[in-house]
Amino acid sequence: MIITKEKPLEEILSFLEPYRKVLVVGCDGCVQPPRGLREAETYASLIEMASKARGKPIECKAITVSRQCCEEGLPNWVKPDGFEAMLSMACGIGVQVMNMIFPEIPTYPAQNTVFMGAEEKREGRMYELCRACGDCILGETGGICPRTRCAKGLMNGPCGGCVGGKCEVTVEIKNWKGEVIEEVQNDCAWYLIFERLRTLGRIDLFRKLRDPTDHSIWVPPRRI
Repeated sequence: MIITKEKPLEEILSFLEPYRKVLVVGCDGCVQPPRGLREAETYASLIEMASKARGKPIECKAITVSRQCCEEGLPNWVKPDGFEAMLSMACGIGVQVMNMIFPEIPTYPAQNTVFMGAEEKREGRMYELCRACGDCILGETGGICPRTRCAKGLMNGPCGGCVGGKCEVTVEIKNWKGEVIEEVQNDCAWYLIFERLRTLGRIDLFRKLRDPTDHSIWVPPRRI
């Protein structure tokens, strides 16, 4: 699940100020909260009203596609002819793909991409679980990723800050608006790994010495 947060309308209007006709493109892919046709239509209406109030009206049309991150099919779904710019409701990947596929006009982001993880239930809390590091060790750690779930990214057991199974680092929980609603202490990733491996009867994996993370595997920009 990729999580995005809306950019302030003022920032979006600053992108679009030079243009009079804008295509707002939603994405029905993995972005949460949903950023499909309904959200694109909402943004289109907000932009039209706000730009009209400024005396520089912008005409908008809203559409959506299944996935902006997939180049195949985009030219068939998105028809930018007659528009001066596009506004993407997708994550940062979608924005970049749109600019590659349609280089003749600019595509601007409506969202800030902030998170990649899992949700406990629909519209519930979400938890970061993976960094797409390219060197997965979940088979050695009971299916729990220390690179992501340890605040320090430690690879060979917990630090001295683990007390009662909790991490010493305090984490802020924010709502969709970016407002802090709670502060919590996460479970120590290596405590969870130890308990999981003990349950599986594989404490031998906990004792395994792991080499430092090979960051060369995921030096950006990667090619696959």
